[in-house]
Amino acid sequence: MIKIEAIVREEKLEDIKEALNKVEVNGITVSQVMGCGKQKGYKELVRGTEIDIIMLPKIKFEIIVSSEEWEQKTIKAIQEAAYTGNPGDGKIFSYDLRTVTRVRTKEVGTAAIN
Repeated sequence: MIKIEAIVREEKLEDIKEALNKVEVNGITVSQVMGCGKQKGYKELVRGTEIDIIMLPKIKFEIIVSSEEWEQKTIKAIQEAAYTGNPGDGKIFSYDLRTVTRVRTKEVGTAAIN
């Protein structure tokens, strides 16, 4: 099993949800997060004073898939939907997952995510 985390622009939320739905990826968790990458935010003029906005609002997707095939399909869907070509498009991480347990039925492993 593999956990995929994607941190992307807020405005791409619906595009990514739609792309994941098209490739039949179910079971996503979405969180609002703050962060910055290489660009280190931006400067904004507030009441005549320039301030640094370092932490930018982002959306974090967390998805568990059963195989490398699903990992690649999921990453490709996110990558295509999140792309703008500008700094701040985001990052996608994937990790090997040791175990998953469904609380209600006590199913473990792949059965718990299907």
